[in-house]
Amino acid sequence: MSQSGQIRRARVSDARAIAQIHVETWRAAYAGILPDRVMLEMSVDSKTAHWRRVIEKQGSHELVLVAEVPLAGLVGFASCARGAPGAPVEGGEVQTLYVMPDWQEQGFGRRLLCNCLRTIRSAAMNGAYAWVLAANHSRFFYEAMGGQRIGERVERLWGVDLPEIAYGWRDLARLPEPCRRRG
Repeated sequence: MSQSGQIRRARVSDARAIAQIHVETWRAAYAGILPDRVMLEMSVDSKTAHWRRVIEKQGSHELVLVAEVPLAGLVGFASCARGAPGAPVEGGEVQTLYVMPDWQEQGFGRRLLCNCLRTIRSAAMNGAYAWVLAANHSRFFYEAMGGQRIGERVERLWGVDLPEIAYGWRDLARLPEPCRRRG
């Protein structure tokens, strides 16, 4: 598999493929972390409806991006928007970032995250953050991308307490080093 491919803004017609990636990556990343019933109840149909609504309301301050590879289709996606009041960093939030397991470690996650950070910066937001489940080993990706550990919380979801870590970029005037590289 090759890193070639493009990162582009999602279209409504991408909603089902994004939903498929969402379901498959959650089942791979969160098995043993989230309750089994959550994984079993996830459906591509319900996620398709959700992503269609999100894509339709995209604007200058919220964005859904996809990683698309010729002959393979969509292999990852990310979303970002203005952060919530009281967030650990004033600015934007990287809300989702998922790459299919077979396509990880090929630069798609980096390219998706860097495009989100650029979008947040271009919307005149100085910083950015992302919440990640503490038990998710993919959280180390955010550290490799220059994110600093800036917060912790416990979120109660599906009847389970889930510890989360916030990674942040406090000053996007200068993007993190991995976003300044080409390729």
